[in-house]
Amino acid sequence: MKLNIALLAGDGIGPEVINQAVKVCDALAEKYNHEINWKPALTGAAAIDAVGDPYPDETHAICANSDAVLFGAIGDPKYDNDPSAKVRPEQGLLRMRQKLGLFANVRPTFTFPSLIDKSPLKRERIEGTDLVFLRELTGGIYFGKRGREDDGDTAYDTCTYTRKEIQRLAKKGFEMAEKRSKRLCCVDKANVLESSRLWRETVQAMEKDYPEVKVSYEFVDAVAMRLVQWPSDYDVLITENLFGDILTDEASVISGSMGLMPSASIGEKIALYEPIHGSYPQAAGKDIANPLATVLSAAMLFDGFNLSEEADAIRKVVNKSLSEGIVTEDLSEGGRAYKTSEVGDWLASHI
Repeated sequence: MKLNIALLAGDGIGPEVINQAVKVCDALAEKYNHEINWKPALTGAAAIDAVGDPYPDETHAICANSDAVLFGAIGDPKYDNDPSAKVRPEQGLLRMRQKLGLFANVRPTFTFPSLIDKSPLKRERIEGTDLVFLRELTGGIYFGKRGREDDGDTAYDTCTYTRKEIQRLAKKGFEMAEKRSKRLCCVDKANVLESSRLWRETVQAMEKDYPEVKVSYEFVDAVAMRLVQWPSDYDVLITENLFGDILTDEASVISGSMGLMPSASIGEKIALYEPIHGSYPQAAGKDIANPLATVLSAAMLFDGFNLSEEADAIRKVVNKSLSEGIVTEDLSEGGRAYKTSEVGDWLASHI
């Protein structure tokens, strides 16, 4: 198969972890007789510094004309620490999601047998955890009307959803649940919020079309509690933008390291694959960042093209690296801490 992949390294450790994913993908391409054409493009603070725009038109054109996007990270302290900044790296990410129509963020959370005791939660609470969040990405409070009143002393942000936005995300959730354990949880705050009541009634109306899927409805605060009590009780969860942003970060620590969890943002025509961690600027350029979340995001990319054997090959070699201690300093615990590039080389050679 010939694949054209937009490569957005981004900021901070983004370029370093992306490089390791490219090594692994190139090794897979050679082994399975694929051709991958990487198409690098600027985004985030790197793009602001270069052209004054966190998501330039040229970058969008490259992404829109590719088969998929592999993305590193966005963010830089010089913008984070400047509340008066008119242009921010994160604006590029939001615009990219909107312009590419990436409406569903797919965030798996699972455990690794060799790392289960590194989790902040007890072994008996997390064994068997294998859940997926689908977070709506292009609506809600992040895209609603906002502003200031009363000479700046009053601020407002508006959460708005349409039934169509909810339906297209819920459809992905039902379809995913059908392929897994046929359990779907809709996370909302329907006892308080009108937008959540629309979420609940929309999903309830769709249940008849998926008779094999058992649907539950839980308030977001209850889910936040149960995620750290019994995460293995969940399978597929769907929710709106803000709730999903918070809950997926909470769930990410279950595995023991944010440096391990991949994600995908999918639309009708294209998908973007990225690690869930941020740009970690303190580690940038030091060759110490954990690349495994980015490598596992590449596995999700192959899944997106129905290349399951290739995706499984990545997951197997990642598990092998963890069990044999070929890890960066965040997971070494007094043992040898491998460099980011060394881990990438090891993974590629073992592919």
